[in-house]
Amino acid sequence: MEKVNLSVNQAKALNPLVLAYVGDAVHTLFVRQSLATTSDAKAGRLHTTAGKVVSAVNQSILADLILPNLSEEETDIFKRARNAHSHSSAKNAQLCDYKKASGYEAVLGFLYLTGQEERLVQILSIKEITGDNL
Repeated sequence: MEKVNLSVNQAKALNPLVLAYVGDAVHTLFVRQSLATTSDAKAGRLHTTAGKVVSAVNQSILADLILPNLSEEETDIFKRARNAHSHSSAKNAQLCDYKKASGYEAVLGFLYLTGQEERLVQILSIKEITGDNL
C-alpha cells in the first residue's frame, strides 16, 4: 500500500476528530512497535502495557509535555481537536483528559497525514516517565 501525503491545507480541512482518529492509530502502532522490539514479554502482556500507554489519561500527560513546544500550526490543530464536540464520551478518564488526548492525537494524525515523519517521531519519542521534552 502506497502512502499518499496530504497537503497542509488538505489536512487542516479535515474534521479535527478525524485527525485524532488517525493519530490514535499512529500512537498505538508506535507504542506496539516499541514494545515488540524492546521486550521479551508475551503478546497478552504487551497488549496490556500498550493499553496503559495509549490511554486518554497518559495521552493527556503527554499533551501537557509537548504543548509548550508545539508550533503555532500544531497548537491550532491541538486546540481545534480539544474543543471539538465529540459524540462519544470518555469511558475511563475525566472529560478534560479525554479532550486533551484528542488534541494530542490530532497533532499526531496531522503530522502523519502531511508526511512530517521527523517531527512525528520527535513528538512520539517523548518519555512521560523522565519528562524529556522536545
